[in-house]
Amino acid sequence: MKKLPEKSISNHKVFSGFKSLAINLGLIFIGSLIYVIGMNSILIPAKLLSGGVTGIAILLYYLFPGINFGLLYFLLNIPLAIIGWIHVSKRFMIYTVIGIITFSAMASFIALPPPDITDPILSALYSGVVCGAGAGIILRSLGSAGGLDILAVVLNKKYGLRPGTVISLTNILIIGTGAFFHDFEMSLYSIIFVYTSGKVIDAVLTGFNRRKSIMIISDKPEIIAKEILVREDRGVTFFHGTGAYSGRDKKVIFTIMNLVELPKMKELVFNIDPNAFMVINDTLEVLGKRHGKLKVL
Repeated sequence: MKKLPEKSISNHKVFSGFKSLAINLGLIFIGSLIYVIGMNSILIPAKLLSGGVTGIAILLYYLFPGINFGLLYFLLNIPLAIIGWIHVSKRFMIYTVIGIITFSAMASFIALPPPDITDPILSALYSGVVCGAGAGIILRSLGSAGGLDILAVVLNKKYGLRPGTVISLTNILIIGTGAFFHDFEMSLYSIIFVYTSGKVIDAVLTGFNRRKSIMIISDKPEIIAKEILVREDRGVTFFHGTGAYSGRDKKVIFTIMNLVELPKMKELVFNIDPNAFMVINDTLEVLGKRHGKLKVL
């Protein structure tokens, strides 16, 4: 095989580095723009609350209307950025600092006319979809736009606390404080926003690539596996197991497929072996082969 010149390899690395930088900055910019539009044009006009540092900034903005929201958000993130710089990777924090500055600047100057929505539930759902999409796009980059994600990562590394638990408890505290100091009813509607935005973030991060993982225990594993390979055109893996009661060795079939294919899979398995045992689980994301690829930047 012909070896590439060192200069060509070096140029390729430089190009890849610029490409990665451009993609990540683009994700942060676009995601911040979408989130800020949803926040300034839907969420805040409806007097709803958010979670995380954004929620703290919004609550303070309601209590002290004269302050600049973007500047307030920036100042609240400074201690978190310092903590992250010490305890989290430097590359992540460099992108995050850029994200904080970008988000703060946009939050200070960008606001579209609010839509004609009077129902607070619709406002919570609409803003949840828009802000969730923006946050998900930001998090698809190698950084973030600041917030409690930094603190959650640090607490997980030092004390083993789950990030989801930390963020959920903090959001409950923020919304509870808003119910006391701001508006009890609107704080309850804000729960809809937090839930909706979280679901949209998950969808954006996983790329709508959720599948069903299936485990099948049967006395006819080879026949079932062959039918899955031929009829369903899906990959199959055998796990080796032993029955605790019978003591017999068994081949456990493992495969992945989407929700549409699931009814056909059930029919296939139980037509071959009515006594088969089938376990079906939701998967957050599946990568590899035809199920999806991880883009390494």
